[in-house]
Amino acid sequence: MGFRRRARELAMQALYYVDIRGGIPDDRVTLFRKLYSPPEKSKIFFTELVGGVLRHRTVLDTIIEGFSSHWKISRMSCVDRNILRIAVFEILARDDIPVKVSINEAIDIGKKYGTEDSGAFINGILDSIHQAWNQGQITFEAVVDSGPEKDRREDLNRSNEETRSDEETVVRNRRREGMSEPARVKRRSISLAPGLRKRIVDQDKETPKRGGDYDS
Repeated sequence: MGFRRRARELAMQALYYVDIRGGIPDDRVTLFRKLYSPPEKSKIFFTELVGGVLRHRTVLDTIIEGFSSHWKISRMSCVDRNILRIAVFEILARDDIPVKVSINEAIDIGKKYGTEDSGAFINGILDSIHQAWNQGQITFEAVVDSGPEKDRREDLNRSNEETRSDEETVVRNRRREGMSEPARVKRRSISLAPGLRKRIVDQDKETPKRGGDYDS
């Protein structure tokens, strides 16, 4: 199993745990990591996926519901909705990951952890979102790190750090470890496009073309 596949599976499980247990999401993720620590190679990607979904969950859920043929996010199985959240976040915010990889990984994880219908259900929604994204019907703005980052949540003083930005946390960790500062982040913002029938969000048309070598 590739380290990114393992990160995706653990991210889905962590988000599942947050949904089931409720409470403060960061506290639940911290507890999950103590119980099921991701492998070293998967930690960074795991952190990026979980953090990205939790920061933008409301918008991701709106997009998913807009393409799910009358299925509200609350009616979906907890496994399916969190796989969809991760995949949609990848499609809209991770230009370094080919869309086809994000969709195929989501389908495979759905088949492994969901019901016999999960693969087809996830595929249908993600394919519709992908088509809308290609047609410029979706706009999504998020803070996306353009360079490698350390595991920014681990061993931090939560009472002092929760209100700080991810970029500040990464810089602080790297300085503490004697490493150089990461590349500056590129910023996108989250906004709902008014007047669209499905309440979808618009995609930045200047997003660079995906592709090239990639380890799923």
